Amino acid sequence: MKTMSELKYHYGLKMCIHPSTKQKQIIKMNSDVSRAVYNAMVAIDKELYQLKQVKLPIDTIQTRIAELEKRKKAQNHLATHYTYMKHPYIDSHCRSMAMRSYKAAWNMFRKVHNAGTPNFHKKTYEEKYQTSGTYPSKKKPVNMWTGSIRFVDNKHINIPKLGIIRVSGSYRKLLDNKGDIRIGTTTISKNAFGIYYVSMQLGSDTPFVKELPKTNSQVGLDLNTDNFLTTSEGNVVANPRFYRTIKGRLAKAQRKLSRRQVRAKKEGRSLRDSKNYQKQRMVVSKLMNRVRNQRNKFLDEMSITLIKNHDLVVAENLRSKNMLRNHALAMSISDVGWRTFLQKLEYKAELYGKTFVTVNPKNTTQTCSECGHVMGTKDTNKLTLKDRSWTCPSCNTYHIRDINAAKNILDKGLKQLA
Repeated sequence: MKTMSELKYHYGLKMCIHPSTKQKQIIKMNSDVSRAVYNAMVAIDKELYQLKQVKLPIDTIQTRIAELEKRKKAQNHLATHYTYMKHPYIDSHCRSMAMRSYKAAWNMFRKVHNAGTPNFHKKTYEEKYQTSGTYPSKKKPVNMWTGSIRFVDNKHINIPKLGIIRVSGSYRKLLDNKGDIRIGTTTISKNAFGIYYVSMQLGSDTPFVKELPKTNSQVGLDLNTDNFLTTSEGNVVANPRFYRTIKGRLAKAQRKLSRRQVRAKKEGRSLRDSKNYQKQRMVVSKLMNRVRNQRNKFLDEMSITLIKNHDLVVAENLRSKNMLRNHALAMSISDVGWRTFLQKLEYKAELYGKTFVTVNPKNTTQTCSECGHVMGTKDTNKLTLKDRSWTCPSCNTYHIRDINAAKNILDKGLKQLA
């Protein structure tokens, strides 16, 4: 049987689930165990790092290092030390997946140093743990109906320890016409205001969706804060500014939350047991989630429209983290969601058989798309942010700044693919 990585096509599926009271308790127990395993691994490595700084051959330290190395390698040492992890409601894959997550965090740090080393996971109002699907018999077909994590019907799935649980979401069209889907890593989670989700990694040897028909069309995208984007075809998409629309309401709700927090602490009450604090926390969480959902829907619609209507989409490779250092623009850059937008374009282009590339945006604004003259050279001044339109001093072509930049971005993309 092929592993998930050996399957040709992969797809991520996220659905809302509706657990019973008992199932919610089981989800919390497994989430706590997952966090405890991860934090135990962090603690072991932090202590090992400190002990290895001692260069003297002290027997006590060397013995402790050897003991920690042995505990780190042993897969079941945590269940041995902490008996509550052997509870019948605890998913055995939950512990191993937490260790895998920890190793993945280290691999990410080694690959991208600014990702940071793994740190302790704090207890929050959110809950999450991962499990993995298994297929017991080689004789049975391997699909989404036969594994330990499986669909019972179009409205219910079975998850180890949780049992049968009702799901909702727009997944049915995907699953109706495919019988060879394999379910891999599955994440069960609860967000800050109590909505539960299941996220599945799906694999298959056949495509999940049909490739879109070719349009013989290419487009370059200039991303900016005034307008969400401008295309090389001259189309302008307004920036919806979802965060700014509720900024005032959110600030008012957060001030109220802060007052209730101060009051609860003065009276010596735990915030988790303070009903007024928890009620206001939900108000704040829902406002923030509303913005997140609105932005995500907008980015989904915009990215799929571009991919459907063009065979090639070229965008500038923006470094949002560096741009956020500009405090005057930080809020606008965070609100617009450029990085998420580029990620959606990338995976949707691959999914639907289209091409998406990013290019270095250097001089795309300053260069004339007709003759190639670069402003700031040959005794000409560079364009400033105030210059929204300009005329090329070399060929006298009139340019709308953003449309010109989008044309240059497309031209760079075509040269990059040539």
